[in-house]
Amino acid sequence: MTTSESTIKAHPVARPATPSPGRGRKWLWGKRILMAGFFIVVFFLLLMIFKKIDWVEVKSALHAYKLSTLSIAFLVATSSFVVLCCYDLLARKYTRHTLPARQILPLAFVCSVFNLNLSWVGGFSSRYRLYSRLGLNTATITRIISFNLVTNWLGYFIVAGAIFSLGFLDLPDNWKIGETLLQIIGFMLLLGALGYFLACCFAKRRSFKIYKQQVTLPTFKIALNQAGLAITNWCLMALIIFVLFLGKVPYPTILGVLLISSIAGIITHIPGGLGVIETVFLAMLDQRVSNGTILAALIGYRFIYFLIPLAIAFVVYLVLESRAKKMSHA
Repeated sequence: MTTSESTIKAHPVARPATPSPGRGRKWLWGKRILMAGFFIVVFFLLLMIFKKIDWVEVKSALHAYKLSTLSIAFLVATSSFVVLCCYDLLARKYTRHTLPARQILPLAFVCSVFNLNLSWVGGFSSRYRLYSRLGLNTATITRIISFNLVTNWLGYFIVAGAIFSLGFLDLPDNWKIGETLLQIIGFMLLLGALGYFLACCFAKRRSFKIYKQQVTLPTFKIALNQAGLAITNWCLMALIIFVLFLGKVPYPTILGVLLISSIAGIITHIPGGLGVIETVFLAMLDQRVSNGTILAALIGYRFIYFLIPLAIAFVVYLVLESRAKKMSHA
C-alpha cells in the first residue's frame, strides 16, 4: 500500500451533514399548528364582529348604491386590471421573449384574476401552464413570475412607505401607541425601494443566484416603469373602495387600511384574503362609520374586483385552452 492510499484511508473525505428528517417534520408540523391557531383566532374575531353587525343596515346600504356609483367603481376596477396586464408586457421587455401582445394580454388577465381569488398558487400554476403552451421554457416563465412579484412589492414598498412614514393613516384612539412603529416601518420600506433602484442603476454585477434561480437586475428605466405601474395599481384598488364608501372616509385612510389588510391576507394564505380584509377594515374604521356601511362597501368591492372578473376570467381561460389545443394539433 502506498503512502497516499494509506493517507486517504486514514483521513476519509468529510461529507456535508444532511439535515435530520425529524427536524424538518417538526418544523412543518409547527408551522401547520401556528397557521391553524391563526385561522382559529381570525374565525372567532369574525364571529365576535359579525354578531354586532346590523345586517338590515348592510342590506339597506347595498340597496342605496346608485348605478352611477357602481359604474365608476367598475371602471376603476377595469383600469386596475389593465395595469396588471401591463406587468406581463413589461416582463416581455425584461425577458426579451417574442410573444405578441395579443397573446400576452388575455393570459395576463386570467392569471392576475386567479392570483387574486385563488392565492399565489393559482396565479403561478396558471402562468406556467398557459405560457408553456405558447412555447416559453420554464426558466423564462419563472423570470416573468419573479419580475411580476418584484413589481408588485416595489409598488407596495413605495406606497406603504409614503403613507406610513408621513402619518397619512389615522389610527383609532386605542391604536395610537403604534404610530411611531408604523412610521419606522414606513421609512424602512422606502429605504428598501431606494436600495432596489440603486442596485438597478449602479450595480456592476447584474446577475446572481437565489435558491438556484438565476436573477438578473433590470435596467433603471425598467425599474422606474415597474414602480409606476405598481403604484398606480395599488392606488386604483383603494380608489374602488373609496368610491363605494361614498366619500365617508378619507382616501389616504382607506389606502393605508388596504395596505395593512393585504399583508394580513398574505400571511394567512387565505384566497382573496376572505374575512381577513373585512376584519381589518372593521377593526380600524369602527370609530369613523357604522359597521353596516363598512361591510356593504367591502361586499361591493368583492363583487366588482373579485367575483365578476373571476367569472369573466374563467370564460377567457376556456377560450385560451381551446386555442392552445388547436395550435398543438396544427
